[in-house]
Amino acid sequence: MDVLGLGQCVVDRLALVDGYPGPDEKREFEAMVVSCGGPAATALVALSRWGRSCRFCGVVGDDEEGEIIRADLTEEGVDASGLIVRPESRSQFAFIAVEKSSGSRRIFWRRPTGAAPRADEVPADDPRVFLTDGLFADASVETARRLKGRALVVVDAGTLREGTEAMLPLADVFVASSAFARAWLGRDDPAGACERMRSLGIGVAGVTRGEQGYVACFGDQHRERPAHTATAVDTTGCGDIFHAALIEGYLSDRDWERSFEFAAWAAARCATRVGTRAGIPARSEFAV
Repeated sequence: MDVLGLGQCVVDRLALVDGYPGPDEKREFEAMVVSCGGPAATALVALSRWGRSCRFCGVVGDDEEGEIIRADLTEEGVDASGLIVRPESRSQFAFIAVEKSSGSRRIFWRRPTGAAPRADEVPADDPRVFLTDGLFADASVETARRLKGRALVVVDAGTLREGTEAMLPLADVFVASSAFARAWLGRDDPAGACERMRSLGIGVAGVTRGEQGYVACFGDQHRERPAHTATAVDTTGCGDIFHAALIEGYLSDRDWERSFEFAAWAAARCATRVGTRAGIPARSEFAV
C-alpha cells in the first residue's frame, strides 16, 4: 500500500455564476456539474490515476450520496473497503458557486451526520504514506501515532478545527492553507507560520496561498514561490491536488524543492477545468 487516506468524502454540485448575489438578490447559474470531492479522497483519486495503490477511510450515510461516493472511489481504482456506512445517516454534501471571471468559490456544505470513524475502524495498513485532512481528529491522531516512524505522516490543514493542533507534533509534513495559518498564528504571516511549525519538530512545513503561490520550509531551506501561470476556471480541489502531487514527489524520490514545484504546477493545472477532479493532470502531462 502506497497511501492510506483518512478524511472527508463528499458529493459536490458546482455551478458557474457571473458574480455573487448580495443579500436578497438572485443570480442565474449555468453549467451545473456533479462530482465527488473531499481533500483526502480527491488526493487519493489523483494518486491512483498516477499509478499508486491507495486505500481510503471515511464515513458516509446509507443514502444516494454514499453510494455515489463509493462507486466513484472504486471506479477510480481507490480501495474503498475502509469506507464506513452509518445506518440512518446522511453523507457529506456541498453546493459550490464558482465565479467565472476569477475561478473563486463560495462553498455551502453539510458534514456527515453519522458518527466519526473510531481509531479501531481505520484499516490496519502499513503504508508508505498516511494522509489526513484533519476532519476526524481522534482517529487521525491515533493512526498517526501508530504509523509514526513507519510511514510519512502528511497533514492537509485546510481549516483550523478542534483537535487539528494535536496532529502538529505527529506530522512529518504539515501543509496548511493561508486561512488555517492566519487563524492559527493570529496574523497573516505564512513564513512565520512555517517557522512555528518547524519549531514543533515538523520536518517539512508549508502554506499554500492560492494565486500568490506557496511558502515552504524543509531542511535548512526556506522557499517562497509564485503560483504557476494558468487561466483559472474553478479553483475547487487545487489544494487537494497540491497535496497529492507533493506525496507523488516523495514517492518518486524527488527532493522537497522539486516536489513543491511539482505540486504548484499540478494545482495550477487543476484550476483550468470545472469540477473538483476534472483538471487532475495525467501522468503523461507531467512537466516539472
